[in-house]
Amino acid sequence: MSLTVQQTTIVQSSFRSVLPMSSSAGELFYKRLFEIDPAIAPLFKRGMKEQSEQFMRVLALAVGGLSSISTLAPMVKQLGVRHAGYGVKPEHYDAFRRALLWMLAAILQDAYTEEVREAWSTAYSMIAGIMKEAAWGAP
Repeated sequence: MSLTVQQTTIVQSSFRSVLPMSSSAGELFYKRLFEIDPAIAPLFKRGMKEQSEQFMRVLALAVGGLSSISTLAPMVKQLGVRHAGYGVKPEHYDAFRRALLWMLAAILQDAYTEEVREAWSTAYSMIAGIMKEAAWGAP
């Protein structure tokens, strides 16, 4: 699955609206993630403030790199392998997707249109596929 140029632009421009609220966005993401799948919580050893900040930094790098997947892919592959080492399993990726899309909807509100949701969902599927293939050999 790959992103169109238009979807890349949509993800990147909508993320610029999230950035000023990145601290609360990261916290919302983890709160929702642990509501969706409480069994995931023990995988995160850092304090939630630090974890939220790290998540938003990585998300910013990933979103910024969407214009050049060949440049982004090595980082994403390493991220996938690292996450597997932390105990993340392929089935956890759905909970991450749901938490991410929920957080975006909560932050963007009326700007979270079907087109925005679809672009983010496609971007997530592409990145998650790269991560899972690097970690387990199959998307």
